[in-house]
Amino acid sequence: MDSESLEAPWMAARPTVRSTVPRRRNVGDRVFRLLTASFGLTLLLVVASIFLVLCYQSRDAVRTFRWAFLTTSVWDPVAREFGALPLIYGTIVSSLLALAQAIPLSVGTALFLSELAPSWVRAPVSFLVELLATIPSVVYGLWGIFVLVPWMRSYIGPALSGTLGFLPMFSGPNYGVGMLTASMILAVMIVPYITSVAHEVFQAVPAAQREAALALGATRWEMIRLAVLPYGRTGVIGAVMLGLGRAIGETMAVTMVIGNRADVSLSVFAPASTMASVIANEFTEATYDLYLQALVEVGLVLLVVTVVVNVLARLLVWRVAAPAGGGH
Repeated sequence: MDSESLEAPWMAARPTVRSTVPRRRNVGDRVFRLLTASFGLTLLLVVASIFLVLCYQSRDAVRTFRWAFLTTSVWDPVAREFGALPLIYGTIVSSLLALAQAIPLSVGTALFLSELAPSWVRAPVSFLVELLATIPSVVYGLWGIFVLVPWMRSYIGPALSGTLGFLPMFSGPNYGVGMLTASMILAVMIVPYITSVAHEVFQAVPAAQREAALALGATRWEMIRLAVLPYGRTGVIGAVMLGLGRAIGETMAVTMVIGNRADVSLSVFAPASTMASVIANEFTEATYDLYLQALVEVGLVLLVVTVVVNVLARLLVWRVAAPAGGGH
């Protein structure tokens, strides 16, 4: 009886100790969960507010032009006629041309840094690649005006016209400024983003895969092609889409070298405009409400195009990653 009487208070006090500690932990977990959830919801609210503000500020232009705003090619503020097709065309074509130039350079640089470069070269080259991402856009534009435009007018353009001038893409007069020049500026600007992400992806490839390929008699190139590239395919696609999103929204550098003419032309030498460049050029010149709202609607279209590109990128990454996941 004495032992039972001594154990009873101890057994009664034990549950109270166990119940208070989890309760305190649950309070901290709940506060942390609410705090992080509020951060995520804040970002969603910011995106939603941007979309709603653009819709509200462009309401008259949307009602006036409707779907014709996206399908007509006339951008004439004097005649109060606004069609965004040349701007959409210039944005998409310049971004795709930039990707065509940036992908080989970026992936090749990432493979060199992760697979081939000696240690004393890897660090400075990686630093220089990352430094490219910190250069302001307007500095790229100045470099394009004073270096790239004269090269395009005197060397690059004549060489392309002389060899590929039979194609509509490389025909027509070459002024130096134009779609190809803008795409070259964009390519230089997105190279550090694609290279940095691709480099990290290639470094994440397990060393056992490389060693297994080399042990089976593969050369260095075969090892990269069979072991490294397939493993990092999803990450490289994500890096490319990141660069595409950067190219679509670029403003100042493109504005300074693209020529700023709202026209649809098959020639990459012809001046053009993008959605971002026309907003930067004409926003302060909008002298009446419909003109201003048409520019805001261009911004709304640019936002929608950016969202669509990111959604397609996500779907593409999931589709590419699905076979690998299913195999495991």
